[in-house]
Amino acid sequence: MTQPPRPKISVAPDTRPTMHRQLCAAVEAGGGQVSPLEEATGLVWADPARPDLFPEMAAHAPHLEWIQLPYAGIEPFAQHLDPRWTWTCGKGVYANEVAEAALAMSLAGFKNLHDYARQQSWSGPVGRVLSGSNLTILGGGGITRSLLPLLAPFNCDISVVRRSSEPLEGANRTLTSARLMEVLPRTDLLILALSLTAETRGIIGVKELAALPDHAWIVNVARGGHIDTDALVQALENNSIGGAALDVTDPEPLPDQHPLWSLPNCLITPHIGNTPDMGLDVLVPFIEENVRRFCQGQELLAPVDVSLGY
Repeated sequence: MTQPPRPKISVAPDTRPTMHRQLCAAVEAGGGQVSPLEEATGLVWADPARPDLFPEMAAHAPHLEWIQLPYAGIEPFAQHLDPRWTWTCGKGVYANEVAEAALAMSLAGFKNLHDYARQQSWSGPVGRVLSGSNLTILGGGGITRSLLPLLAPFNCDISVVRRSSEPLEGANRTLTSARLMEVLPRTDLLILALSLTAETRGIIGVKELAALPDHAWIVNVARGGHIDTDALVQALENNSIGGAALDVTDPEPLPDQHPLWSLPNCLITPHIGNTPDMGLDVLVPFIEENVRRFCQGQELLAPVDVSLGY
């Protein structure tokens, strides 16, 4: 019996050889046929750092129906989103890795590890206990869903603030974004794990920072644009909050002489909640599964809502 032709899927650009090779293997394993852009109905984007190449490449793909992006936050592609194509991203793929980073940064801040690591001599005892603390998490997506079980042993009182009030297992309460100011005054630890959109850009500004207790820590594993950086610098300099642990910044990369680098109550990591090496290990099987679904006409994982931008 003759087998139906396999859907033609392009993997582009080829600017990252290792990533390109592994994603090509994922396409073949998922039942697709790696093909030139001119023939492809699907496109797996293979270089997160080169969204600038997309317009020219898309112009050479007249049969394109579906585009798979390699990351969860699609801001680099926001200007290219077009409803004539079906878009999917890596939403949820890196959740476990980033959740681990969020927990590590939270404990580092509470235990003053960032400051002790800078010392040149024996210093005095500083720190807070995470167990039993009041936590507020902004965002109810994959990172938060992976983080909540990690926080369970600490018996924290956890408020999740998101677009809807749908309950999340592991959270004591789920509130809509309109109620953020209600929970900030009782928040010991504020974790940002939400998508960056026009509505969430600058969600933590002067007013929100002023509402936090002076011992509160902020952990941002989402996007730098969620926080008003100038307002954060002022709050840290004035010790009106306890500190900030930032895996993402605005601007990013953070310039060498930026004030955040020298503040003793600030811990900065260079967007390594998920690294390229970690990412490929989880992205490849995810791409394989989505290719399989595309080939079989099934619902795709991690769809992008073009109107919402995530």
